Amino acid sequence: MTATLRFAGPGEAADLAAFLARLIHYDRAAAVRLQAGGGALAVFGRPPSFEVLAIRTARLDEPVALDATVSAGELLESLDETAGTVTVPAAVTGPPWAGVLPPRGGWQEIPGLPGPDKLRAAVSAAVAEFRARDEELPAERRTRAERDRIGREIWSRTLGDTDLPLRAVHAAQSLGFLRPVPEETPPALFSAGPWLRLRTAYGSIALRRAGLGSLPVSPV
Repeated sequence: MTATLRFAGPGEAADLAAFLARLIHYDRAAAVRLQAGGGALAVFGRPPSFEVLAIRTARLDEPVALDATVSAGELLESLDETAGTVTVPAAVTGPPWAGVLPPRGGWQEIPGLPGPDKLRAAVSAAVAEFRARDEELPAERRTRAERDRIGREIWSRTLGDTDLPLRAVHAAQSLGFLRPVPEETPPALFSAGPWLRLRTAYGSIALRRAGLGSLPVSPV
C-alpha cells in the first residue's frame, strides 16, 4: 500500500529535497533506505564518491512505522514542498550497504574534533592540494592509479585528535551538512562499536573504522 507522509515543519520537505538532489548528483541511480518511527523519518544514502553513509532526518506530523528501500529519484519526484508531503514510492532491491546500517543507540561523544571553521578550511586545503599535485604529475604518470594513490593519501588523513578521516568531512561539506547556521550548533563526533558518526545541524555522516574500502580521487 502506498504511504503518504506529512512533514511537521514547512522547511522539512525542502531540506530533504536538497539532500536527495545532492545524492543523485553523485549517482543518478541512487537508492535510499527509509526508516520512520516516533514521529521522525531517517533517510540513509551512500554517495559513491565518498564511501560513507549520509543520514538526513525529517520531523513528521504523526508517528509512522516504515522501513523500505526506494529509488532516490522517485522519492524526490514524489516530494510536494508546497503541501509538505511525500509519497513513498515502490520498494526496490536494496544495494548491500542498505542492510548494514549504524546502530540506533549506544553512541558516545568523542572529544578532539576541530570546530566548524577549521573543518571547512581542512577540506578546502585538501581539495587545493589534490588539484596542485594532480597538475604537477608528468604526462606519463597521469593515470587513474596514481590519482587514486594521491587521493588515498590525502583523504585518509584524520582530523584533530580523532580517527575521523578527512573524506568524511569532505562528504559532509559536499552534501550541504557543514554550511553555517544561525547560532551554529557545532559538529560533534560519536562512536558506537566500529562506527563513527559526524553529526551536524543538517545531517550526519557515518562510517566504519575498519573495512572502509577505497578512497575517492575526485576533489569535487
